[in-house]
Amino acid sequence: MVNYLVMLLILIDVCLNVAGQLSLKFGMTRFENFAISVSTLPSVFLKAATNPFVILGLSCYGLAFLVWLIVLAKAEVSFAYPMISLSYVFTAILAWHLLGEHVTVTRMVGIFVTCLGVVIIARS
Repeated sequence: MVNYLVMLLILIDVCLNVAGQLSLKFGMTRFENFAISVSTLPSVFLKAATNPFVILGLSCYGLAFLVWLIVLAKAEVSFAYPMISLSYVFTAILAWHLLGEHVTVTRMVGIFVTCLGVVIIARS
């Protein structure tokens, strides 16, 4: 049985992953439209490395990694890892609301199926 503290840590990890992903996306959309080529990549990487939202996103991922290490020490990975799929759900919903991304009915059905799977795993 997984205790409530481990579940809280998993939720914190999910939130940090979502915040990281949305920060990275927001930061990268601040760039002008650029062609993807070997010659443009160094300047894009340099701009990304100095963008505050990209730095925030990477920091969130770093903290999430540290939290995840604690989760792995206290929970079965076959239980904990599927719970991380909640980050897909929250990221899609928040990207729709905050970034104006288009979320199709098919994606919403996928999100519902993911939620159903998480509920089944959580009850195990």
